[in-house]
Amino acid sequence: MNGLSDVRLKLYGSEVERAQRNARLRGPWFMGTVRLWMHRWKTRQALLELTTAQLKDIGLSKADAVEEGLKPFWRE
Repeated sequence: MNGLSDVRLKLYGSEVERAQRNARLRGPWFMGTVRLWMHRWKTRQALLELTTAQLKDIGLSKADAVEEGLKPFWRE
């Protein structure tokens, strides 16, 4: 590429980054947190439904699975 093309690509890239940043700022700030909480709730419910053999495959005991599965969704 020549120098002019490089400059155009760099400018375009910075415009795209700015537009994406502005779009994130316009969105509801809490949606990312809500998505994370939903993911935790779903995966913890699925963990509680696994059989002992399935838990063994992933290296967890039933007690570990129950402990993790019963955590509130807002806790890590």
